[in-house]
Amino acid sequence: MIVDSLETLRRRGSAKWRTYPDDILPLFVAELDVPLAPAIADVLRAAVDASDTGYSSGGPELAAAVAGFAARRWGWDVDPGKVTPVADVGVGIVELLRVLTRAGDAVVVSPPVYPPFFHWAAEAGAQLREVPLTADLRLDLAGLEAAFAAHPAVYVLCNPHNPVGRVHSPDELSALVTLASRYGVTIVSDEIHGPLVLPGATFTPFLSLPGAADVGVSLVSASKAFNLAGLKCAAVVDGTRPLAASFPPDARWRTGHFGVLASVAAFTHGDEWLDELLGFLDERRTQLGELLRTRLPWISWQPPQATYLAWLDCRGWDSPGEPAEPFLERGRVALEAGLKFGAAGAGHVRLNFGTSAAILDEATARMADAAG
Repeated sequence: MIVDSLETLRRRGSAKWRTYPDDILPLFVAELDVPLAPAIADVLRAAVDASDTGYSSGGPELAAAVAGFAARRWGWDVDPGKVTPVADVGVGIVELLRVLTRAGDAVVVSPPVYPPFFHWAAEAGAQLREVPLTADLRLDLAGLEAAFAAHPAVYVLCNPHNPVGRVHSPDELSALVTLASRYGVTIVSDEIHGPLVLPGATFTPFLSLPGAADVGVSLVSASKAFNLAGLKCAAVVDGTRPLAASFPPDARWRTGHFGVLASVAAFTHGDEWLDELLGFLDERRTQLGELLRTRLPWISWQPPQATYLAWLDCRGWDSPGEPAEPFLERGRVALEAGLKFGAAGAGHVRLNFGTSAAILDEATARMADAAG
């Protein structure tokens, strides 16, 4: 897998490369440092050459591409008629919460979790309830049952789980189906990292489980695996209930045309490239583990089963305050502060290892120097 040079990366205009000065190595936001998959680059160049920059009309094409990818990669039989394009996973979740909740209803999440999870309920007029992961970073099924017994409207599942990289097992997900059925809770499953399950683990789409379609709805996207976040495209996959049919009529126009084109190309022609990426990320995961062991032995972590994001427990560092600050100020390495992912993230940082071996080596060297 080719990785762009640091000089080339610094010419990018995305948030990862424009948030901080050039002397800082940015390993915070979830953007990959690899070039686009050729199939994606080709379809985008062809659109530009044709001045094809209007509104998206690609709903059926996207639905077919999602269904084909899900069948090939995960053995999940998706009905294309139940696939609805949305601008991104966050927009899709907020629209689903607006359909599924009334003012004052509760929405449950499991921190530490992707920071926007804490904002979506309020955007939809609902109340947030937290059931943190267990100490070993698994779903707290006993805690979720207690929360579900209070009859919240929705549980927003992160599957696989960002930032900890946990791939939830079929047994855990089946237990969620049972709890949701028992207490009348809808499961909204964010599966944006599903394509990024690394060697040694297997992704289980929530709706592929028996009974899940009656209690759940999923969201998928090519944006994280294929680095397409700025092109604005994801998809809602309905279960038994046609929830997306209740979205505002104008929602269809908010999905990016280039996002649909790129996502169709990724889901249809990107398998070989994706397999190469997963092998590359497995190498970086191994490299990071060795660098932490030799340079930062007081950091503990569980190597992620999915994503290119490492959840690092820095509480063994005898330093005041949150560790992201000295890593940034003294080490000139930008990481995501753990508290962004909820109170359970205190003393942690999230590191993006979807970069070159050289950048990862330099970043951990700087982190070790910052720690003294």
